[in-house]
Amino acid sequence: MEIDGESAYQPDTHNATNLELVFPGATGIYYDLECSLQLNPANVKGKIVLCEASPFSGVGIGRRVKAAGGEGLIIMNTVKQGFTTYSDPHVLPAAHISHVDAQKLLAYVGSTRNSTASIVFKGTQFGASPAPSVAYFSGRGPSQYNGGIIKPDIIAPGVNILAAWPVEVGPNPTGNTTSTFNFMSGTSMATPHVSGIVADLKKNHPDWSPAMIKSAIMTTALTEDLDGNPIADDAFSHQPASYFAMGAGHVNPEGANDPGLVYDTQPLDYIPYLCGMYSTPIVKSIVRQQGIDCSTIQSITAAELNYPSIGLRMPIAKGSAIVITRAVTNVGPAELYDLQIKKMPDGVDIRSDTKNMSFLALNETQSFRLQFTSNGTAQSGQVSEGYLILNSTTHVVRSPISVTYY
Repeated sequence: MEIDGESAYQPDTHNATNLELVFPGATGIYYDLECSLQLNPANVKGKIVLCEASPFSGVGIGRRVKAAGGEGLIIMNTVKQGFTTYSDPHVLPAAHISHVDAQKLLAYVGSTRNSTASIVFKGTQFGASPAPSVAYFSGRGPSQYNGGIIKPDIIAPGVNILAAWPVEVGPNPTGNTTSTFNFMSGTSMATPHVSGIVADLKKNHPDWSPAMIKSAIMTTALTEDLDGNPIADDAFSHQPASYFAMGAGHVNPEGANDPGLVYDTQPLDYIPYLCGMYSTPIVKSIVRQQGIDCSTIQSITAAELNYPSIGLRMPIAKGSAIVITRAVTNVGPAELYDLQIKKMPDGVDIRSDTKNMSFLALNETQSFRLQFTSNGTAQSGQVSEGYLILNSTTHVVRSPISVTYY
């Protein structure tokens, strides 16, 4: 059996030899599962050691294995970590494998008296599938405080990103302290990708507001992977990712530069929204305007904010209805757009007051209303997903819709 893993340290493939496989965690002791404590050389010397992935770095695990005389390391994901693996700069031959593959390996070790394996390095492999997918650690919704806006907004590259690093890493230090790099993973890697895209969009469209830039990124996001399948979730056996995992989708810089239409929101438009959630003193503190009095302002719900996505909390009672309004601004050529509910969320019927909108000029703004009516088939606590598009001959403006029933 051949199992694919990841590693940033790849020694000569000709050195790959069959070695005995050992799993200290077979004792059931928590620290042995993760090889978190000092290992007994009598148990691991000259062998490939199996260790569960842990919050500790893979490099740290490798150092402990190497110190005990281990010749190789296989880091195995737990259920929680799913399919997200890392290319760490290990100090000995190592591979990081998914939870599904880890179960195959453990079944082999548990059923074979003299289990052996070799680690073969094949260099960088292109065309890995599925890609992109949502990492298990990715920030997820819904917001526990404000469920009226789908969170996250977007996903971006955040796994195994080659980034500047202050110290040299890996098994063979050269003394270089001025141009060192490491593979890093986390939201701290996805954030600069989006920030760079925002800077690029602002340079190309200096008159766009922050809300317009956000809208352009969200409504052009990719919802399919490179194989044409729905973007998968590493944490849930590569099932299609929900909106609370991927938001509007994976960032698409080229598409965001030419979105066709955008949902704009000016700073003052947030005040009625904030007054619907907070008291006057808190709103004053947020917007830094002392003249605000929420008792004189007609508040709005989060769903009524002119946001690129639509999140609603709906009663399950049949006939219950909610009406929201959205306004879109033309940032492209004069075009006719058709409004289509491409996927109707389960448990609700959605009707629009318009089927198409004709834009004749740049920065022209038009509005449309959507009426959501419960059809009585949903259960309390159910979350249903759908989406609408504004479709022209050259643009597709997509807005995800999430409905939570109570």
